[in-house]
Amino acid sequence: MSNEHSSIPSLNISESFTPPKWAIKEREIIATLNEAAKEFVARYTRPDGTLIWRNQWGSMDGSDDPYEAFMNLALFYSMGGSEEVYELARKMWDSITQQWTEYGQIYREFDGYYDWMHHGEGYLYHYFFGLTKPESLMDRQRAVRFAGMYNGKDEEAKNYDPAHKIITSPLTGSRGPRHVVTHEDWLTHRTVLDDYLAPYEDIEGNDFSTMLCNWSDPKIYDQLIEKMNQRMNRGDVPLNLNATSLMTHAYMYTHDGELKDWVVDYLDAWRQRAQANNGVIPDNVGLTGKIGEYNDGKWWGGYYGWRWPHGFMTIMEPLTNASMNAVLLTGDMNQLDLARSQYDLIWSMRKEDDGVVKVPHRHFDAGWADFRIPLPGHMIYLWTTSMADEDLERIKLIPRQSDWNEITVPGVSGKDAKTGKSTKHYIANTLPWFQFMQGELPNYPEDILDANLELISSQLLKMRSTTGDPRGWDSYDPATAEYEVGLDLTVDGYQIHAWQEFNPVYFEGLAQMLTGAPMHISHGGLQHGKIRLFDGLKKRSGLPDDVGVIVDAISATSVSMKVVNLHESQARQLVIQAGAFGENNFTSLTVTTESGKSQSLALNSKHFAVDLAAGAGATLEFTVERYVNKPSYETPWQKIQDWDPLIVGRPSANFR
Repeated sequence: MSNEHSSIPSLNISESFTPPKWAIKEREIIATLNEAAKEFVARYTRPDGTLIWRNQWGSMDGSDDPYEAFMNLALFYSMGGSEEVYELARKMWDSITQQWTEYGQIYREFDGYYDWMHHGEGYLYHYFFGLTKPESLMDRQRAVRFAGMYNGKDEEAKNYDPAHKIITSPLTGSRGPRHVVTHEDWLTHRTVLDDYLAPYEDIEGNDFSTMLCNWSDPKIYDQLIEKMNQRMNRGDVPLNLNATSLMTHAYMYTHDGELKDWVVDYLDAWRQRAQANNGVIPDNVGLTGKIGEYNDGKWWGGYYGWRWPHGFMTIMEPLTNASMNAVLLTGDMNQLDLARSQYDLIWSMRKEDDGVVKVPHRHFDAGWADFRIPLPGHMIYLWTTSMADEDLERIKLIPRQSDWNEITVPGVSGKDAKTGKSTKHYIANTLPWFQFMQGELPNYPEDILDANLELISSQLLKMRSTTGDPRGWDSYDPATAEYEVGLDLTVDGYQIHAWQEFNPVYFEGLAQMLTGAPMHISHGGLQHGKIRLFDGLKKRSGLPDDVGVIVDAISATSVSMKVVNLHESQARQLVIQAGAFGENNFTSLTVTTESGKSQSLALNSKHFAVDLAAGAGATLEFTVERYVNKPSYETPWQKIQDWDPLIVGRPSANFR
């Protein structure tokens, strides 16, 4: 073994390692997805890259969905996908942006106006490019320009009021805040929303107690639009905290301190609002900063708030994203406290119903309601950030009223198969991953990778079926369809999700193993991780050819993983980064070979290179210091100062 390697500390591993099944499965997933990605793009696009779809699309809804369907091309490349996959990712970003510009949803390469539930989903694609080839001038240009739409620097999109520290509407984008909506804005989503409860409890002709609202009824629809404009479309909502990911993303290209300050200040503004509201984060704040300003003083009842349409989930999710972003930028674990407090609030109101513990998920005019079984998902994300005993204890206090060990193949096994619905972005196994990290489920790596392969196979069958033909979606009939899908393709608001439904490029298990973390939160979360992997010989993101890695243990001060080179005759070089964004530092390493030989090294670096001889492998146990470096998209071979400067446009004065 040797530790000589240019400027990156390194180690040679030459002792043979019995090829583990998990490594073979990882390579099978990567090889399968490299081909599936090409087939997926070919199935749904014309030769010029545009999606095979209709010639017009009304309403503000929709641009997020095609981005969501193809965003995994970029993320997959960052984990070891082929260069052809990267080129497909670039092609699809550009073609979707152009096509939805023609439809009218996108303006200046960013959604004209919509909410941060949907912006959060769609711009994951934009974020994932940071993990691919961060030197890309266009990606960096877009990141800074898009951030300018939310920090006051963009003259056309004045979405942020720095005096009151509010994003001035739930509906924002490249055209600025949308304080007044029209009937056309919600047109394509009406049928979908027929299955949800009403946003208001005083709609004439609608019985709120049914937990349904007939948006398709013209009279009810008229009232909904009127009340939205009166009560909902002006001022700030917690959902807007998802915008912190946009700002954090731009920061990691630039290290612009103003972007960091914006994230911290905006999260703190919501902390102060919760403090002023007896500890409960309000879901609507007026343009003057007053809670309930347009809602009869009620702190509940805002857009994507405590009442409508999802309740607690859309309060807790943006809080979780923003808190994790703030810790990433500052290293200050107190940034998690607001998210923790809202979880603790809900937990404090738990009650037993026939022996089953439930917690409220909504607040109606009559008080807290919609009691459901508590789930640990959000707290697991917070725990992966803090690695603190207090967050682990919160998780352990939740009764095991469902099987936390169950591995789900979305749409094939588990609750998805029973309901006919698909888990969002096919991210379904955060709970069993957590169990694995707690020392349970020793076969989890093999089992989750098997589940990954089963999902890919199922999705390929679905995609290749006549049902998967985009030219037949307008005439879809579930009674005669070759392959039943979990949504009605004849409904506009569902059909626009179809590309996600038929996409085979899903790899949750692979991502968990390679990052030591759950996959991103689907509504706008960055892909955090305990490590990030690079090919040292090709100097690119992702696993080197023939190499397998699993992260099998994590703690506040350590990361343990197994690495192996499956090639029979060629060496490979794996470069490991401390933290997905280089925010951590490796302080020491213990290497243990299969025969039990052990060696320890002292380190002080965020990168470490492992030179793997053919057929070699070992267990690596790093000790780490967390959140000690500025997070960045820099690679082991490129720093921010190495990248070409951004393009500076002509001053507006020249256009008189």
